[in-house]
Amino acid sequence: MIDLKFLRENPDAVRQSQRMRGEDPALVDSLLEADAARRAAVLAGDTLRAEQKAFGKKVGQASPEERPALLEGSKELAAKVKQAEAEQHKAQAALDAAHRAISNIVQEGAPAGGEDDFTTLEVVGDIPTFDFEPKDHLELGESLGLIDMERGAKVSGARFYFLTGFGAMLQLGMLQLAAQKAMANGFQMMIPPVLVRPEVMSGTGFLGSHADEVYHLADDDLYLVGTSEVPLAGYHSGEILDLSDGPKRYAGWSTCFRREAGSYGKDTRGIIRVHQFDKVEMFTYCKPEDADAEHRRLLSWEQDMLAAIDVPYRVIDVAGGDLGTSAARKFDCEAWIPTQQAYRELTSTSNCTTFQARRLGVRYRDENGKPQIAATLNGTLATTRWIVAILENHQQSDGTVRLPEALVPFVGTDVLKP
Repeated sequence: MIDLKFLRENPDAVRQSQRMRGEDPALVDSLLEADAARRAAVLAGDTLRAEQKAFGKKVGQASPEERPALLEGSKELAAKVKQAEAEQHKAQAALDAAHRAISNIVQEGAPAGGEDDFTTLEVVGDIPTFDFEPKDHLELGESLGLIDMERGAKVSGARFYFLTGFGAMLQLGMLQLAAQKAMANGFQMMIPPVLVRPEVMSGTGFLGSHADEVYHLADDDLYLVGTSEVPLAGYHSGEILDLSDGPKRYAGWSTCFRREAGSYGKDTRGIIRVHQFDKVEMFTYCKPEDADAEHRRLLSWEQDMLAAIDVPYRVIDVAGGDLGTSAARKFDCEAWIPTQQAYRELTSTSNCTTFQARRLGVRYRDENGKPQIAATLNGTLATTRWIVAILENHQQSDGTVRLPEALVPFVGTDVLKP
């Protein structure tokens, strides 16, 4: 949730953020009204409770003759207090609903517009040229015995797959390399649960407008996560962290699940857009004033991993209208996919400022010992989709694929052959 104090002092900035996202700026006025109504209800309740307390003392000091009338008045006052408390609970519920309806405030400097209105920050590496007709990742994956889509569909349906032989080793190798790099950079490795409670999924901002992307187990009221960002964000919910020595960093290795609702007909071939994949995700808790610098660090660690797999890519600053609910700013790294003649996302790192931590009750103590809301950030360090970029960019004329040197020790071969 956004900071109510900031909202009261800067309503126009929040309205502008809503416009940048393509969301309703009138929600700002609804939240301001709900905030005012809740504060009025609290004041009314406090006034009545104070009156009730004073009246109680008066009853205790009254003579036997005065007491019956005063007790009758006390009952009437108690009924008013009970009604005021009900109104206060109602006003609080309305405030919570209005508060959760507004996405995080887009950070100053992020480009305006939608999916195609990003700003390119950097282009890294040379786009490969081939003296033969390059194959796409699925043709390569099938011919090399790495990917089996047909049996994946037979077992689980569309957009499921088996990674087989060296295909499985390639994924494990990428994730293991990512884990090693994460630990070298001070991250604590985690293998988190992939089923979470509703309050954790909601707390990270993945319900609401994104609810149709999430698998829900109704009988258990649990959600399958689409990223280990979710359980890692919930890991310290309701806690006060010690951030005196700097950010607290975790790297989660998990299987991820996404319904891909509304994407029918898009990227149906191969493993670009699937329902299940594996990923190593970086997650940071830090002080809000350190969040921008930490965001750049996460991006640099992503770029270090991309350098290890030796693929050309660009870094983009994602436009406000293409940001997720929780993100105030997001940088994506998109690798070149030769057969599509296009860049496709491999990594994403988001600065969620205090939005998630406020929902989940994650705080730290400032220099005066006073609890403050922490900031959270996340970033991809490796995922199944990277196989697409590796196979297509490193393919050779004889149908083999040369592996990046950093992955050879993990996979057990330097060339993937039919």
